[in-house]
Amino acid sequence: MSLANPEASAALTLLSATAVRERAHRMLAIGLEDRLPNFRIDLDRMDGAVDLVLETTRNAYPSFDVPFHSRWRHFVTDGDNRWAAVADRTGWHDRAARARAEFDLAIVSVFLDAGAGPSWRYRDPKTGSAIGRSEGLGLASLAMFTGGAFSAAPLEPLRVDAGVLANLGVADLERGMQVSDANPLVGMDGRADLLRRLGRLVASKPEIFGSRDMPRPGGLFDRLAMLAEGGNLPAPTILTELLQQLGPIWPSRLTLGGIALGDCWRHPALTTADATNGLVPLHKLSQWLAYSLIEPLQTSGISVTDIDGLTGLAEYRNGGLFVDTGVLAFRDAAAAQQEHEVSSQLVVEWRALTVALLDRVADGLRHRLGRDATSMPLAKILEGGTWAAGRRLARERRPDASPPVKVISDGTVF
Repeated sequence: MSLANPEASAALTLLSATAVRERAHRMLAIGLEDRLPNFRIDLDRMDGAVDLVLETTRNAYPSFDVPFHSRWRHFVTDGDNRWAAVADRTGWHDRAARARAEFDLAIVSVFLDAGAGPSWRYRDPKTGSAIGRSEGLGLASLAMFTGGAFSAAPLEPLRVDAGVLANLGVADLERGMQVSDANPLVGMDGRADLLRRLGRLVASKPEIFGSRDMPRPGGLFDRLAMLAEGGNLPAPTILTELLQQLGPIWPSRLTLGGIALGDCWRHPALTTADATNGLVPLHKLSQWLAYSLIEPLQTSGISVTDIDGLTGLAEYRNGGLFVDTGVLAFRDAAAAQQEHEVSSQLVVEWRALTVALLDRVADGLRHRLGRDATSMPLAKILEGGTWAAGRRLARERRPDASPPVKVISDGTVF
């Protein structure tokens, strides 16, 4: 691609956490002027939202020693850290070998985590418990990974090989996810297609994903290690690399100047004077993955800096928090009962407002606790936190614990 192309240069500006935050706050500013088509904003309700997040965090973490919001939390059930138990008894060649495996696991698991729907459950073979939503998806993907479902080497189960992913069938995924007519999981075709696309892309970029091994998603660790300066790597760099290296796998999305824009959508309120006019980047799954790669990098000896350079996640639990507390209100009450495409103006608006409002919750929470962004980064507030509070309200208000905005999922965004 030629960066002399002004459209390509403009596109690259959208592949960053800075762009997500800047445009989300622009959307909020327009909303505070009461000029958005779908939602009204009532900042008088923000104190109540902050109170709920503070209470939820204190109940789960009384000392406020909160871990990062990441996929690794879903590999722990009732104090049993499933991945740590496997990793600690594995004879890794070096710290980089473990990091590659953890990158493999995190990448595949996150890409399988785009919402489970209200009825699917994973029957945990270890405890017999039926576990739904993200926790169930996490345990199912971990079991597939540790069982060698993504490995081309029978004697090395703890790896994900590009060739295996490229040929992954829906039936393979359904088997690992325990999907059946009685246990349906939304978006199975989309999930399988996403992993196949990932496999093909990783195989096509051996210089990025195969510099120390056969091409595998975990090869991205070596790329990021190379970008670390003096052992330090800014978290926004993780996201930019994910977006630039993995961007082409996202299906049926917008492109600009030949560059795939990923989780980026149109909304008429966001006007600019260049080719990015009307575009709203959100990059939810990629940021969830960026948060999830921080701990493997730290374990490998790399210090991840500027963690608050990433943004809050534009997903339905965080977004539901603001609708259910009344911070956001539908202009048209009927819209609450209708289903909306991910690309709809209403959903794009809701998700962008969510990102900006999460920053406001973080400011309010830190003020009450006398903390700063270093001791209480957004990654901990999400975990403590906003996501858990949004889920709690959903359970209290709707029998199926569904979000207050009904989104049609294809398994690749939520």
